[in-house]
Amino acid sequence: MRILISNDDGYFSAGLACLAQHLAAIAEVVVVAPERDRSGASNSLTLNRPLNLKRAASGFYYVDGTPTDCVHLAVTGMLDTQPDMVVSGINSGANMGDDTIYSGTVAAATEGFLLGIPAIAISMAKHEPVHYDTAGRVAVELVQRFQKEQHVQPWLLNVNVPDVPYAQLQGMQVTRLGKRHKAEPVIKSSNPHGQPVYWVGAAGKAQDAGEGTDFHAIAQGSVSITPLQIDLTQYSQIEAVRAWLGGNT
Repeated sequence: MRILISNDDGYFSAGLACLAQHLAAIAEVVVVAPERDRSGASNSLTLNRPLNLKRAASGFYYVDGTPTDCVHLAVTGMLDTQPDMVVSGINSGANMGDDTIYSGTVAAATEGFLLGIPAIAISMAKHEPVHYDTAGRVAVELVQRFQKEQHVQPWLLNVNVPDVPYAQLQGMQVTRLGKRHKAEPVIKSSNPHGQPVYWVGAAGKAQDAGEGTDFHAIAQGSVSITPLQIDLTQYSQIEAVRAWLGGNT
């Protein structure tokens, strides 16, 4: 089995090294990650310049682009054969609820999924986590299950792991995305020249965190596994929009 590993924290991140170490014990792994932290890059592609691919002393490849660039470059040009799976992570910090729209970690997995490859995005549910090893072991379990029981269609799974020792995990739960409150306002400051600058505010707290959500699973000490889809069509509003336009479409 061949696994393409990427992330959004950069090729030097502790989470990436942990993930590669764990998965290398059960599969052939190739790591292609951004040259720097690209958190929040979402699904952006670099289209206005060529991308540079280099190899670090660790053996990891790195790209001067986004997480999506890394996976796209690897699958469509760099690798001789298509990988059996794309695994992105281990991210420092949760990617739950609305976070998935902005997440570069989820975006790297999504790009693999869009290219027809089963993909997993895996994140620690705490910034500056201690127990990356727990998420590494969870990743191994999921990949091994995939090896034994492949699905007819590729899956895109968003996985969040509590920052606790592996033995303290309260199992795994299949969840839906929760929802956050509106994000905090931007923070206005000044640069050394006295010119105004703005920092994006913190994400909002959980709003929909009831039973069945990713937020609830993490609060219970369980691994949250959410299957994602790419179709953004709001089907329930199609007829309403058609009527709004006069029923002529």
